[in-house]
Amino acid sequence: MSFALWLGFLLAAVLIAITPGPGAVLSMSIGMRYGYRSALLAILGLQAALLLQLVVVALGLGALLAASETAFGLLKLAGAAYLIWLGVQKWRAPVAAVVAASGDLSKRGLFVQGLLVNLTNPKAIVFIGALVPQFIDPAQPVAAQYAVIAATLCATDVIVMSGYAVLALQMGRWLGEARHVRWQNRIFGAVFVTAGSMLAVSSRH
Repeated sequence: MSFALWLGFLLAAVLIAITPGPGAVLSMSIGMRYGYRSALLAILGLQAALLLQLVVVALGLGALLAASETAFGLLKLAGAAYLIWLGVQKWRAPVAAVVAASGDLSKRGLFVQGLLVNLTNPKAIVFIGALVPQFIDPAQPVAAQYAVIAATLCATDVIVMSGYAVLALQMGRWLGEARHVRWQNRIFGAVFVTAGSMLAVSSRH
């Protein structure tokens, strides 16, 4: 991969990362309620799912998912159901001070939340499958190029998701009272449910 080609991919990766989606909502939700360290665990889960999706694309399974209505539909419904479940849990979350609630979620639970949010989004796999091959030079070692692409995608996403989480954390410090926390829970709960509903009725395009 030439430097010019890599710069083109970097620009695409930045645009993808800053586009608000379920990952950004999750990062902001956890960052506002539990702090950046907890949000970072969820962000690492997002990256683990991203790496698995890249492996799927590299093995050619992304094309199979794009071609199979049944496989795409089943994964889409699973992802939608998970986002809606997260929304309901967030809406029903008990009202507590932000600092006092920081120990409510386990490290493993935060990581798994991030993993499942990205992993159950079939449109992400299809999108990566359509984007990544355009930046692969078949005349050069493919594995090395996929490694560069993986590092670029993950680094960019970690930085952008961290920005979302830190921004939400600053907002959370201003809105740390119990009555504000209740509205935070309901707003993010509604956003998760909306995202899940939109995913459920969306097409692959």
